[in-house]
Amino acid sequence: MSGLQLLLRTVVLAWGKTDLRGDSARRGGPSWTPLLAHLLDVAATAGVLWDRHLPPHIRQRLTQAFGAGNEAIARQVVMLLAALHDLGKASDCFLGQWQHGRGNPRVKAQAKAWEEQARAAGLPLGDDLAHAFYARHEHITAAALPRLLGCGCTECGGTGERYEGLHDAGVLLGGHHGHIPHPESVDRARGAAPAAQWGDVHAAILQTVADAIGLDLATVARVVDPVRPSARVAFLYLVYLADWVASDTEFFHFRTHTTPVNDWWQAALQEADQAVRARRLARWKARPVTWEEMWPDTPLPRTFQADGMRLVPAEGQAMVVVESDTGSGKTRLALWMAHHLARTCGYSGLYMALPTRAAGNQVAKELRRFLKTVLAPGEVRDMALVHGTAQATDLVHQLIDAHQAHGDPLTDLSSTVETSTCADDSGLAVLDPWYLRRCLALVAGFGVGTVDQIALAPQGSRHWALRLGALMCKVVIIDEAHAYELFQQNLLGAAVEWLAEGGASLVVLSATLPRSIRNELTTAWRRGLGTAGDDDGSQGPIMVVDRHGRLRRGGPLPEDPKTPTLLTDIELTEDPGERDLVAGLLNQARDGGCVVVRSTRVDPCRSRYREAVHLARASGWRPDEILILHGMLLPRHRLLLETQLADLLGPGPEGRRNPDRPHRLLVFATGVIEQSLDLDFDHGVTDLCPIDVAVQFRGRIHRHAVNNPHRPTWCHTTRLTMLWQQDPDGLPVVEPPDFAAGRPTGTYDGLVYAPYILAASWHALTQRRDKDGVVRLQTPLDSAWALESVYGNPVHDAGAVQKLLDRTHTAYQDALADEALQAEARVFRPYTRRRRTPVATYDLASGHHQGDGDSGGVTGIAAVSRLGEESVDCLILYQQPDSTITYDHQGLLKADLGQRSPGRDIAAYRRQQKDLLANTLAIPTRWWNGQRGLQPITEWPTHPQPALRNKPVILLAPDGTCLSGPTSRLRYDHTTGLERI
Repeated sequence: MSGLQLLLRTVVLAWGKTDLRGDSARRGGPSWTPLLAHLLDVAATAGVLWDRHLPPHIRQRLTQAFGAGNEAIARQVVMLLAALHDLGKASDCFLGQWQHGRGNPRVKAQAKAWEEQARAAGLPLGDDLAHAFYARHEHITAAALPRLLGCGCTECGGTGERYEGLHDAGVLLGGHHGHIPHPESVDRARGAAPAAQWGDVHAAILQTVADAIGLDLATVARVVDPVRPSARVAFLYLVYLADWVASDTEFFHFRTHTTPVNDWWQAALQEADQAVRARRLARWKARPVTWEEMWPDTPLPRTFQADGMRLVPAEGQAMVVVESDTGSGKTRLALWMAHHLARTCGYSGLYMALPTRAAGNQVAKELRRFLKTVLAPGEVRDMALVHGTAQATDLVHQLIDAHQAHGDPLTDLSSTVETSTCADDSGLAVLDPWYLRRCLALVAGFGVGTVDQIALAPQGSRHWALRLGALMCKVVIIDEAHAYELFQQNLLGAAVEWLAEGGASLVVLSATLPRSIRNELTTAWRRGLGTAGDDDGSQGPIMVVDRHGRLRRGGPLPEDPKTPTLLTDIELTEDPGERDLVAGLLNQARDGGCVVVRSTRVDPCRSRYREAVHLARASGWRPDEILILHGMLLPRHRLLLETQLADLLGPGPEGRRNPDRPHRLLVFATGVIEQSLDLDFDHGVTDLCPIDVAVQFRGRIHRHAVNNPHRPTWCHTTRLTMLWQQDPDGLPVVEPPDFAAGRPTGTYDGLVYAPYILAASWHALTQRRDKDGVVRLQTPLDSAWALESVYGNPVHDAGAVQKLLDRTHTAYQDALADEALQAEARVFRPYTRRRRTPVATYDLASGHHQGDGDSGGVTGIAAVSRLGEESVDCLILYQQPDSTITYDHQGLLKADLGQRSPGRDIAAYRRQQKDLLANTLAIPTRWWNGQRGLQPITEWPTHPQPALRNKPVILLAPDGTCLSGPTSRLRYDHTTGLERI
């Protein structure tokens, strides 16, 4: 028997995972599985994922970084390295956790028995495991790996050659729990598993895994060189995924340490194959589909869609920017392009990013129809809807049920990941609840969600490389690219650079994209490609940048007679006050008309609604003909309202007039109404807002041409009324109050939109008014003028308004500079900006303490996707007079607050989680400030019910008054939402 075989008798006693949840016991298996067995499971899974999941461009990058161009060797090396991610578990500080960490007496007894057996077998455990020198096991891996694989540098305890690639690989593996470590963390970890004590064990593990894979260890040091930034991300992405799949006890069984190691390897190969198949992790193999097959209700593409189809490269990655009016068919063109790029490049799927949750819900329906036509008959794919309230929708649970129909059990839904899916009756799109775990939503083949996921991808949040790696495998579609603040645009710029470097393709959609944003995205893309490319000088609303950086444009020009145009009359009207405004609208639409009033903030939206309800009966209106929609409604009520609006004002079946469209309707809303909700109003009113927001809002007015013949005479013309407040000098009030500056009055809308942008928009529109005081806006012909007059060069020679523009422009530039600095402090970029040097592995470290970027981040800087004010998620419930707690004010829905487990009662657990989420609302942190501030959450009463533990809970009386929590400070109405009193 060889020395390695003798040593293995000891090595197999090092445990890797214990049966804390009892999954192995229920199968009659052991209470622990050997570390070596888990490493073999991960190696096998990495190999299967390499073959079936990774697209060709990712395998190519890994082949260069880990195989010196030889794919077969790279696959073996990556399998080996992925397996060694947990090598550091062979240490006193980790192995002692079973007995000396938390656990019940039964677990402690099992751990004690294991320790006695391990010591008897010769495992080199220290004398006092309870007080062993501590380091995280992944950091121990990072410290030990280079020496084991052949590095002879002084850092590894030798005097020979240093292999930088091995150190890079070790540090990357040191980040497999979410954060790439800082060098000081790795240095400190060297003392936790000294080579004199654990070196032989580590070497035996390494050799055994290499033998199973069939890899000659002598080749590893000379082929590992992960210099390319995207190769590092792709490697870590694969390690994350292989570890998570191989840790799933649904497929991978615990091994008995007395069985032959070769049997473990054979079982690992089989179980890895089953797990990858069951999770539907195979990349998308897009089949040939014509436009007519893809979109049978519009069998011929429009002119601009056909032009876009011709512009897309026949091969290779691309960035495409499509600028066209709302309702022109951009989304369908983007999906066609995603399908084409998947066919030519082999992408694993696609992700559609939108600015809001409501927008994602709407677009998901289009993606569902798309999947029904492009997937092969009988093909089943996972599709995730990625946002915080997705699990509160009935659609999500229907799709989980569709997954259940394929025989896979439901797993724990308690994860904080914001995910869900969409599917139809054919069952082609489903959701495996496995993708509800943290960050895994983006791994699903298809996804629709908020742009936050892309903005977080290049930041030091936990598992950021999983987000970014998943996106690099896909076609990414960013819709409504104009709707993001500068801070978010800067984050997107870094993400775009990574996507280009990583081989992904990008489609950007917008109705109103300023030239500066288009140029910044193009520059970021080319920077990621590493080439400036050339520009053929062509013109058009569709721009394509190919894999060589070459830029072409096409599509019908704005002045082309074939270009569809949208005509809008914009009336700048001084705000008459809520009473006169509402009374006028009630009178104007008395005989018919569906009108929307868009408020910048919730408070004026609510005040206008209440005034309308007060005047309704005297004006001949029923209260149910007046609705309100904003972000301070519980999801339980907001989702119902969004569905109601879609049913009333959405498109009819097969392009016909909606038979449920009301004769008249008055809707008060905030900005949530303007983004991707497919609604058609006869007339619109808005507060003074940025000109691009006005153009976007215009897309909800006269949206469906089929309704035009039926519109009332008074709103037969597409008309948008913009309200503005006048100061004593006749200028618009755009700045918030500032007592220090001697400005005691103002508008808090200036805290939502930059005062300069409001003033510049007002000035641009006033300059375009005709003799009737109306701005005749024709898009897309006037789109460039509208955007550049506000977002281009500063306005000069503006007369009386110039002083206001100058003052607010200075503050605007200061704010932009601050946003840019904040974004730059948070992002990782693949290359340095000046010399385009590849980023070093340690430069991707998430701070000295590897703090969670979602609440700590890079040296204490939180990873955030937008700079909007912070909020606290609070659970809001009703307490009836008999002390019964319910979800609704009527007392019809009794709250289930007991302990629910997905392993015992799946249906009850899912129902409870959905209901709790539907009653959760984000409260702005500013509500805790000032004299009227809410009581600190630490002073709120706690509740004994299991479902309420560790949650900030607000209990309301049926009339909406606050009984428990911040008592006497809040009030909630199921129609008007939550407000501070």
